[in-house]
Amino acid sequence: MAALRLGDEAPNFIAQTTEGEIDFHNWLGEDWGILFSHPADYTPVCTTELGTVSKYTNEFNKRNVKVAALSVDGLESHHGWIKDINETQNTTVNFPIIADEDRKVSELYDMIHPNADSQLTVRSVFVIAPDKKIKLTITYPASTGRNFDELLRVIDSLQLTAYHKVATPANWNPGEDCVIVPSVANEEIAELFPKGHKEIKPYLRMTPQPNLN
Repeated sequence: MAALRLGDEAPNFIAQTTEGEIDFHNWLGEDWGILFSHPADYTPVCTTELGTVSKYTNEFNKRNVKVAALSVDGLESHHGWIKDINETQNTTVNFPIIADEDRKVSELYDMIHPNADSQLTVRSVFVIAPDKKIKLTITYPASTGRNFDELLRVIDSLQLTAYHKVATPANWNPGEDCVIVPSVANEEIAELFPKGHKEIKPYLRMTPQPNLN
């Protein structure tokens, strides 16, 4: 099937997970979501990744983000592996790991890339907004662990720009100045951005992050 694109609705599914059966859209509710696949249980890079996600629970909660992992392994394998993750990463896995032995979800989300591996899922990431639309996709190879600080940064940008008429420049971090989007006319700036702005070029106008006190 064709790869999912930004703005597409995230396909819904019902699946068994380490925290029971979930209907994906109902499970997300009004929250943001991250769905990410890992190549296989009991593998080294994946162990560090799922441990890291567990340690970032408070950061995800602050942003109203629910996280679910997935591989083509079964529930018994997932449950056994969680013990290893908790032990080696000094954490407690507290998010669902989806069992996808029939590859139903993997195929819905195009997570198996045959030229990389015909059997296992790659490291796909989907960030999903409360309207169930896909806002971000990233695909990593099996050999490269993900940067979850970057995922938090992107979510901060997505949540900011969803509600304010700004975009975030290269290497932006929360608290730094933002770009006023081109659709905002100069006459609107004073009302929309009372903290002021700086015009570098007519098309490049900067303002302090609007949702900070």
